[in-house]
Amino acid sequence: MSASAPSSTHAHRLHEDVVAGLTGTLIVALGIAFLSKATLLTGGTAGLALLLQYATGFEFGPLFLVVNLPFYALSILRMGWKLTIRTFVAVLLVSSLTKLTSLWIGIAYLDPIYAAVVGGMLIGLGLLILFRHRTSLGGVNILALYAQERYGLRAGYVQFAVDGLILLASLFVVSLEQFGLSLLATTMINLVIATNHKPGRYMGVS
Repeated sequence: MSASAPSSTHAHRLHEDVVAGLTGTLIVALGIAFLSKATLLTGGTAGLALLLQYATGFEFGPLFLVVNLPFYALSILRMGWKLTIRTFVAVLLVSSLTKLTSLWIGIAYLDPIYAAVVGGMLIGLGLLILFRHRTSLGGVNILALYAQERYGLRAGYVQFAVDGLILLASLFVVSLEQFGLSLLATTMINLVIATNHKPGRYMGVS
């Protein structure tokens, strides 16, 4: 067996998946709280939910649930029922924990640059934990993978295009400075994931 091939000795136990799911979603919720406090965005369905929050005044949690709904059918086709259920639970947890986080902590002042950097890093760390336990927050990533398999489009290009459209749409809602810092936050998320989530470096499977 090659060094990169997962085996049963590296399989996550159920309680490990549960703890990782709670940890990852709690960290993501904290990162979103930072971005929301500074009126910043990111890509994906989280960014879309933040954009709708700023535009409508509705809370992030319910919006995050709603914008993810269309992607569950694709998730079933792309990932199967098991991983779709994991994704649904993770989205539900993030939606709930973002509301609870606002009750648990109060931030009187938050520097926007710090919010972009640390908020983005927190979201990236939370996603990294979820990815390593075969869980995601659904949304655009599923769409990108489906477009690649169904139509031959490069998943990375599809992801980039959709994220770009979400961020460009934010120009109707936020300032140019906030737009620039939103790009910084998105960069930090992707940097954390790109430098820590590579095949063969982590042996655990779920």
